[in-house]
Amino acid sequence: MIGADIGGTSIKLGIIDQAGAIWNKWSIQTNADSAAIITDLWATIQEKIDALNLSKADIMGIGAGAPGFVDSQSGYVYRTVNIDWKDMALAEELEELSGLPVYVANDANLAVLGENWKGAGNQAKNLMAITLGTGVGGGMIANGSILDGENGTAGEIGHMTVDPAGYRCNCGRRGCLETIASATGIVRQVMEKMDLNAETPLTKHYRRHNQVTAKHIFEFAEKGDTLCKETIKETASVLGLCLANAALTVNPGRILIGGGVAQAGDWFIQLINSAFQWYALDRIRSTCIVRKAQLGNDAGIIGAASFVKQQAEKLTF
Repeated sequence: MIGADIGGTSIKLGIIDQAGAIWNKWSIQTNADSAAIITDLWATIQEKIDALNLSKADIMGIGAGAPGFVDSQSGYVYRTVNIDWKDMALAEELEELSGLPVYVANDANLAVLGENWKGAGNQAKNLMAITLGTGVGGGMIANGSILDGENGTAGEIGHMTVDPAGYRCNCGRRGCLETIASATGIVRQVMEKMDLNAETPLTKHYRRHNQVTAKHIFEFAEKGDTLCKETIKETASVLGLCLANAALTVNPGRILIGGGVAQAGDWFIQLINSAFQWYALDRIRSTCIVRKAQLGNDAGIIGAASFVKQQAEKLTF
């Protein structure tokens, strides 16, 4: 099976067997010309297949995750945020190019599917996951299946409104969770509050380099920078509240936190979990734990392969 995780900056790919083991993985840069991405995708897959002396008969299918609103039944992409795609029949077009079965779903949904198959989900029947990176992605599994909703919008936790008067989100609305809990949102919070006259590790760094990233903020928080610590604690509190509310929809046994921001340290996950436990309904928190995702950047390609496997098995019945 081929798994592809299509992002705004890069496309991660892997060849994965039916047991979930990665045989080979690689990545390519996402073409700035969005119309060329599908052609690039098949070209790199074909090149890898040829290099490994495989044939199309060896490939069960291609699974692909797209960052946006996707109908996983048809593989139709309604809209993506970081790629200029709108009303794109991704599965159909890639099938025509490749001659292989193609299955497409939201990238965060496939990441949670991967985590449930081979990661921290432990094959839970009801599971939520959230990815904290440049944006905030969300995915849900209900009764063992990806939850899509009517038009592929279910589980988009990052677009919960947490501040109606807040910053404009990439989705066009204001005050989404993504504007606060993403890497860019955390940096924005700190920059708004930072006193450039203060002698703190953060301000010294900023005056020297004229740059602050989310990674810097977490590093300086560990060094005792009060502003960084307070911002991270406030962000974790907002995340805990949103997850507690979202958990009422599917009553998950586990909530997984992944993405680049989640790699900052277990202490951040613990802060989110503490806030979740504080806000959650008793019956929710009695059966639900918040954990760090395990698969890192491989979650998307493993989940895409798992999706291929699931769809192929359906066709055999």
